[in-house]
Amino acid sequence: MKYMVTAAAAVLAAIFTSSGARAQTDTTGIYDERQDSLQATVFVSRQSGNYLSKGKDLRTEVISAAGLCKMACCNLAESFENSASVTVGYSDAVTGARQIRLLGLSGTYTQMLDENRPVMRGLASPFGLSYVPGQWLESIQIAKGAASVINGTESMTGQINLEHRKPTDEKPLFINYSVMDDTKMDFNVASSLQMGYKWSTVLLGHVSGNVMSMDGNGDGFLDDPHQLQFNFANRWLYMADNGIQLRFGVRALKDSRDGGEEDAYRKGHAAYNRSTYAFGDAWGSSIRNKSLNGYLKLGVPLNDDNSQNIALVADWNFYSMDMWAGASSYLADQNSGFVNLLYQNELNESHKFTLGASSTVDIYNEEFIRKTALFGWKSTDPETTLAQAGAFGEYTYHLGTKLSAIAGLRADWYGGEGVKLSPRATLKWQPLDEMVVRANGGRGIRRTAPLADNLGVLSTGKAFYSEGKPVTAKDAAPSFFTHNLEEAWTFGGNMTFYLPFGASSSTYFSIDYFHTGFNRQLMVDYEHIANAIDFYVLDGKRSYTDNWQLDFSVDPIERFTVTTTFRYTKAMAEYADRGLAQRPMTSRFKGVLNLQYATNLNKWIFDFTASVNGPCRVYDFMAGGSQIVQRNGGWYSPVYPLLYAQVTRRFKGVDIYAGGENLSNFRQKTAILGSKEETGRVNTAAPDFDASCIWGPIMGIKLYAGVRFTLWKTE
Repeated sequence: MKYMVTAAAAVLAAIFTSSGARAQTDTTGIYDERQDSLQATVFVSRQSGNYLSKGKDLRTEVISAAGLCKMACCNLAESFENSASVTVGYSDAVTGARQIRLLGLSGTYTQMLDENRPVMRGLASPFGLSYVPGQWLESIQIAKGAASVINGTESMTGQINLEHRKPTDEKPLFINYSVMDDTKMDFNVASSLQMGYKWSTVLLGHVSGNVMSMDGNGDGFLDDPHQLQFNFANRWLYMADNGIQLRFGVRALKDSRDGGEEDAYRKGHAAYNRSTYAFGDAWGSSIRNKSLNGYLKLGVPLNDDNSQNIALVADWNFYSMDMWAGASSYLADQNSGFVNLLYQNELNESHKFTLGASSTVDIYNEEFIRKTALFGWKSTDPETTLAQAGAFGEYTYHLGTKLSAIAGLRADWYGGEGVKLSPRATLKWQPLDEMVVRANGGRGIRRTAPLADNLGVLSTGKAFYSEGKPVTAKDAAPSFFTHNLEEAWTFGGNMTFYLPFGASSSTYFSIDYFHTGFNRQLMVDYEHIANAIDFYVLDGKRSYTDNWQLDFSVDPIERFTVTTTFRYTKAMAEYADRGLAQRPMTSRFKGVLNLQYATNLNKWIFDFTASVNGPCRVYDFMAGGSQIVQRNGGWYSPVYPLLYAQVTRRFKGVDIYAGGENLSNFRQKTAILGSKEETGRVNTAAPDFDASCIWGPIMGIKLYAGVRFTLWKTE
């Protein structure tokens, strides 16, 4: 169902595209007609949950509000199951941290944006996906390749942009509640309020947690940590008569999660002492995260037709992580500031350019204590300040709807690393209405956060090495503690064909290919040294991924959508002990089939998703383990299926839904590795203890039910 916003809002949306203001498409499809105080005109239509955007210059997959309702979607990490572009997994088997992969590489190489503000950076990255409630969002845009220079250089494999519910929504109240059979509950509330013509606000609240934590596979460790999260955001919009648009907001978060062995959980975590830990007690993990964020966006038109305007984006974020994992503790906080100033000039319909300058400052305070069966030490870094400042320009050329070209260049100064250039270019050609061709390429640069980027290493008993030497002090471990720069080039393209068959005009077939090659990359090598993890920098050696993907979508009959995608990835790197080899724990392929059928007037909606996940090379020390097979001289995980289903019944203003995840009940049987004690449990004091080697789901069938209530604004 498509709602047209007021003409004034549409004009203001053009002032500042990075603010996220634009005419919004509502995809709930609940009502045929309504009236509200803005006298908005209402049209009835049906939008796919996942689709490729025809108008975007970059190859962009959109997960709409309808797509976000297809799954339980308690948070962002659970919103990508219908996408083959993005693969989601656990970073380890005890903390509940989720990670994504795009173009075959870790999500740290994907720039996360909140309405075009960089988010989930540094310490916030391990759990950031879990802190974005799915029901707070209107849509997700997944863009592959080197994106615009306007938002910085950190998009190596692509960008994922999140569009939140807007202050201008005609929904004074939205409530969502869901519960899973593992006692995990999720409660969301959103309220959009218009206070006259100029001011509007949206309040967003979220509470989630589980009453019980279970050990379904009987390995003595909780499958999911005991977790409780509180999340609140307030976003404001001011629209002046002269065209000035101001957006600002705040967000606060508090999260706790406790996991590990059942004994540690049942005894109230008294089984281990954070300061006097002794081997032989129960192994537990305890994590306390807090965050506070504030942002401001200002758009100012410089002439009547808005062909010239300036924009200012400012963002500040504080993030605190206190983590204890067995005999290790990582106590850290990060203050981050981001400022972006832009000037845009649209000379005519064909020529437009953007000039700007931006700066980012990250201040880290980190204390790391590590005690294992092999060694013990403490490192305290009172404060690390990382500064970056840059200037950029971007030129856009449009030849009607047939051709568009974007060329951009950034020059960024990195404290201690000098000035680096980041060129990027995008080409879109549409020779026919039924055919779109895209090409894209450019350079990406980011700073590492060695521990935060690889948080799973704390859930092991392995020693830490840096450049092949034991880590005993910060000065002797530059790769382990230093926030090194990583550099990569990404090139690729996409062809999409819109086909003249099916019950609607949205049938398409798409094929794309992307290549990412690193000039410099931090490697976290589990295989170079026995019972150790070696952190070292690949400088000039080969590290690359090749990624192919096919997409097809059709409505064979009215209200029935079939979408299928297939992705193949080749990920290689030149390791210290073996030369060029496949990247471990990276799935070779993934296929997804999604079926959705809606009855007349969308009263009943049926969703079914099936995916097949290809094998990945596992670490050599996993050889001979349960489900692990040998082929081509290496050890691999099996091919496995995942099934999801959901049924939704819609009433006036109320949706009731129920569904299941992982209905095939496939799971990784051995999620906790290590030598066994006489009791049959893993000896967590041994150096071969490892809970970070996760290649598949660690929980079986999960059933859920929920309700969504929407109150519409009326006169």
